[in-house]
Amino acid sequence: MGEESRPELIADRQSPRRLLASETVFAGKIWDVVSEKFLLQEDGEPLTREYIQHPGAVAILALDDQERVLLLRQYRHPVRMDLWEIPAGLLDVDGEDFVAAAARELAEEADLTATDWHVLTDLFLSPGSSSEALRIYLAQGIAEVPHEDRHTRTHEEAEIELAWVPLEEAVEAVLAGRIHSPSATAAILAAAAAKLINYRSLRPADAPWPEHHSQHGTWPAGPVLQG
Repeated sequence: MGEESRPELIADRQSPRRLLASETVFAGKIWDVVSEKFLLQEDGEPLTREYIQHPGAVAILALDDQERVLLLRQYRHPVRMDLWEIPAGLLDVDGEDFVAAAARELAEEADLTATDWHVLTDLFLSPGSSSEALRIYLAQGIAEVPHEDRHTRTHEEAEIELAWVPLEEAVEAVLAGRIHSPSATAAILAAAAAKLINYRSLRPADAPWPEHHSQHGTWPAGPVLQG
């Protein structure tokens, strides 16, 4: 096989396609569906794509002093399954700091606090159909929220089951196809990779997150040009 050229640094990049029209075709309780017309090439035919306009989310891989990760099992109606996941939540509070949102979700869903926070990885969960940007944090220095201060969980969250699982066992569950949540899968594998160098490669909790729409005020993430 011949040599193929590649960039010096493998990294996703913003793409300034020309946006011709944007219309909300469905307004939902949590997210909307948008139809947009754009030019893939300046001299090409316009294309139309529909996608879910999503506020973004944060997720947390809580790691205790015994190198165990916290997993929670929750019912997910679209797939009709009880899935093992990690604590997570929408960024649906205007102006809320990303780390503060993660700490809130960890307390609400798992009754836990953490003193040490780092960015584990950033994802677009389904970039062909949704603008959802997800930031996953590694949380350490774990402690329990006092009983009198705990959040009252409702609906699907009322059925949450919690389990502390050794990181190695969680990796085995992912590779064996027993864990299907994309956030849990990415977090577990990223943590296992980061552990090899004692987590030294992780970004600080306040690292920039330009892919989230709040950082530039456009949907989807990217410098889309009106014209």
